[in-house]
Amino acid sequence: MAESKKVKAADAENIDPIENINEEIVTPAVEKEEIAIEEPLDLYSTADDAAYMTSTGEFNWDAYEAAGGYSTEDRTRFDSIYENTLSTIAEKEVVDGTVVLVNKKEVVVNIGYKSEGVIPVTEFRYNPDLKAGDVVPVYVELQEDKNGQLKVSHKTARVFSAWGNVNRALETGEIIKGDVKCRTKGGLIVDVFGIEAFLPGSQIDVKPIRDYDVYVGKVMELKVVKINNEFKNVVVSHKALIEAELEEQKKQIMSGLEKGQVLEGVVKNITSYGVFVDLGGVDGLIHITDLSWGRINHPEEVVQLDTKINVVILDFDDEKKRIALGLKQLSSHPWDALQESLQVGQKVKGKVVVLADYGAFVEVAPGVEGLIHVSEMSWSSHLRSAQDFLKVGEEVECVVLNVDKDERKLSLGMKQLMQDPWEGIEGRFPVESKHKAKVRAFTNFGVFCELADGIDGLIHISDLSWSKKIKHPSEFCAIGDEIEVVVLELDKDNRRISLGHKQLEENPWDVFETVFAEGTRHQGTIVKKEGSHAIVTLPYGLEGFCVNKNLKKEDGSTAKVEETLDFIVLEFNKNQRKISVSHTGTWKEEEAGAEAPKKAARPAGKKEGSNESSSAVKAVNAQVEKSTLGDLSVLANLKDKMEGKDGESAE
Repeated sequence: MAESKKVKAADAENIDPIENINEEIVTPAVEKEEIAIEEPLDLYSTADDAAYMTSTGEFNWDAYEAAGGYSTEDRTRFDSIYENTLSTIAEKEVVDGTVVLVNKKEVVVNIGYKSEGVIPVTEFRYNPDLKAGDVVPVYVELQEDKNGQLKVSHKTARVFSAWGNVNRALETGEIIKGDVKCRTKGGLIVDVFGIEAFLPGSQIDVKPIRDYDVYVGKVMELKVVKINNEFKNVVVSHKALIEAELEEQKKQIMSGLEKGQVLEGVVKNITSYGVFVDLGGVDGLIHITDLSWGRINHPEEVVQLDTKINVVILDFDDEKKRIALGLKQLSSHPWDALQESLQVGQKVKGKVVVLADYGAFVEVAPGVEGLIHVSEMSWSSHLRSAQDFLKVGEEVECVVLNVDKDERKLSLGMKQLMQDPWEGIEGRFPVESKHKAKVRAFTNFGVFCELADGIDGLIHISDLSWSKKIKHPSEFCAIGDEIEVVVLELDKDNRRISLGHKQLEENPWDVFETVFAEGTRHQGTIVKKEGSHAIVTLPYGLEGFCVNKNLKKEDGSTAKVEETLDFIVLEFNKNQRKISVSHTGTWKEEEAGAEAPKKAARPAGKKEGSNESSSAVKAVNAQVEKSTLGDLSVLANLKDKMEGKDGESAE
């Protein structure tokens, strides 16, 4: 037992009584069980110390301080004993602490320091079985705060140790365990070593997971696959633990596959383009086109999730681990079972499955489709879109037009069920009969009009008007207009009808021939000039043709556009509906009349020629009808006669 010494009066000045008191009070409170003290310290065992004891057995500190307190040697010895009872700690470090007390709000932890640390009980929520005596890691934030209290944190200590454990798990590839806390977008949040890690949905299992909630609250074996130290993110995977085992299974399964082999599998996933089937460790794909011989919109119409089905192996790739499967191949093709009774001309019923601009596909039997071309939907020659006649899903009746079992093609028709409008056409639209027609289309050479549904006729541009010169049919009418027509010609075999519009009226050119005879004078207005000629409007809405040299006026100037003058008719062509006029001829005619007496007195035999010959030519021109392209035979006869006369002269 250590002995106490009296404090000499000479050393009393060097002793701080307050500090001495603090040391005496604190020392007994921080003694630890792990610090071994050979003998218990008895501060009042000496006779000198006993002198300061009161009658009640208490130590008289006032008398002790008045006497001078501990000596320097005693004080040093006591300080050494006290320091040996404390642990050496530093701030910003993780140390182990022993739980001293647990209540509803706080957990008191002893880390071997002067005072205990107090930690909120919420930091131990993950460990509901925490009790006194448990050793837990704590992080020393401050040795003393402003209140002299030790400040520690268990949560921060877990984070520090967790990042070390996580980094070690990533390097070594060890398997760790994590508590699934909750579901998040695209996966799960897992507690790993006290930190939150992300488990993607694609890494939960080798098969797609449809319900993540079933994993919440469970403990899963995981593998750290990625760490982002900058953003403090950790990604873990459960799928990686079983992929190695599955890879070995895949090799065994792939080695035993053969084309045409029939296997049993479970529908694992359904997409818009096909179905994934689990064959017992390896997945295969049934494309939507290999699900059924018939046309389907979505694979769900044929299969359902988690159902067992038999499939046939169509193809596989050992390197890419891809397997192409088929379901429809397990049954015979519908064309092979097609009845021989399906003949051309037979009536069948079917459902419209696909519409296109050029026609509609109709399913007449499961897996057997035929095409109704848009031209076979109506007798009308105006081609329209198939959407104008049918709708998808509509039940229709049609006629078999052609069957090609080798090419597996079927042609159908709808208009054959309706009466052909060209039957009895002679009675409905005889030649020279008048009707009303609807303008359907324009061409450069005429107008197509619809007399009835499926019966169209053509009005040639020359048959639109007697008087107007029309360059394009759009100048005369518009699409959709209803005009009166007369049937000019009917060709039933080729399904052609020639129509006319001007024939509804008498040909005014028969009357114009007498009004605009050659040599007659009329007033006209120049409307435009085109190159070497001008167009002149004449009475009754007719137009005249005047070359530029015949526009010369009496004063020597040339007539201009929009100028109204007198014109004389030089030529009237009824067939070509052409009138040639001249303004110059009007005043030259007057001059010629004034000079007529002088020309009559001129002696015959002059070089200018006689008036008699000129008058004879005019008389012949007036009496002889001008030849047209239709009079080629007359011209040919005239040529033969001239050649004959030339031969006689030569002889």
